Amino acid sequence: MRLISRQLLKVIEYVDKRHDTIIYKFPMDSRAEIMNGSSLTVREGQVAIFMKDGRIADVFAPGRYKLHTANMPVLTSIMNWTKGFKSPFRCDVYFVDTTQFNGQKWGTVNPFTMRDREFGMIRVRGFGKYSFRVTDAKLFMQTMAGSQKEFTTDMITEHLRALILSKLTDVIAGSGFSAVDLSSKLTEFNKIALTSLQVDFNAMGLALATFIVESLSFPEEVERAIDKSSSLGVLGNQMHNYTLKAKADAMRDAANNPGMAGTVFGMGMMGNIAAGMAAVPPPPAPQPNAGGKNFCPDCGTNIKGKKFCSGCGKAVGAGGCSACGAKMKPNAKFCAECGTKA
Repeated sequence: MRLISRQLLKVIEYVDKRHDTIIYKFPMDSRAEIMNGSSLTVREGQVAIFMKDGRIADVFAPGRYKLHTANMPVLTSIMNWTKGFKSPFRCDVYFVDTTQFNGQKWGTVNPFTMRDREFGMIRVRGFGKYSFRVTDAKLFMQTMAGSQKEFTTDMITEHLRALILSKLTDVIAGSGFSAVDLSSKLTEFNKIALTSLQVDFNAMGLALATFIVESLSFPEEVERAIDKSSSLGVLGNQMHNYTLKAKADAMRDAANNPGMAGTVFGMGMMGNIAAGMAAVPPPPAPQPNAGGKNFCPDCGTNIKGKKFCSGCGKAVGAGGCSACGAKMKPNAKFCAECGTKA
């Protein structure tokens, strides 16, 4: 009878060179066995999982181990090593990468529908990036990977993308943002989405490290409304001046277009513009010189019983007759026009 020689493993370790492998199964052929005192090296950013007969046994954090019953309590129980680990055994060993996987992309293949408080039901497209990492290696293997020899980011990104899109409508609705808000507050929305999606990632043994909405696109009519709203917001306190200028420009254009000003439409528009600009009252015009001794000869203000004019401040009678307003020569005692005493 031919005996098959054993291949006793002295060192068990894995160095990731691809940077897209989440789970890697340590290669063992049918002769490979783990012996008492074998060395297990788990690097930073890794977790090693021992699996026996399809059952997850012991989980090893980063470090260097000499394998024996003391550091393999679950496997010791499964193997029923009542007197300690003595003979070599076969076992599957998996290395799980717990570092962060960046630059994962998400995007809508078809637009999703959201209810907006301003525009009603609208269709939205979007895309962006996210990153994740394994936080519970045992749970991740149980829920997602199973006993596959290798599990890469490509094998899970489609599932994560579908999860994100299925939750995104609920996240938008829960945020309370309108379409206009979403376009101007993407950074704030990213934080809300990150928190909301975290629960679903945790259920798989993952953590959503970052979530970024790079762009959201709406129907053309909604885009135009958003642009208009943004431009009005930029004007801010200058909106009143902007309105007056627009009305003045319209009046100028109407004056330069006789055909337009001569129509009923033109006259109606001119009336509306003039009425709007009436909110800015013109400065009061000086009253004409009414003449007579009760009025200032320079500005026409009533000066009856006053020593100085309240309109121009000139002394009453200085330079003119208080009765008829005629100019008088200096030191004149009577008006040469009406004879009134100065």
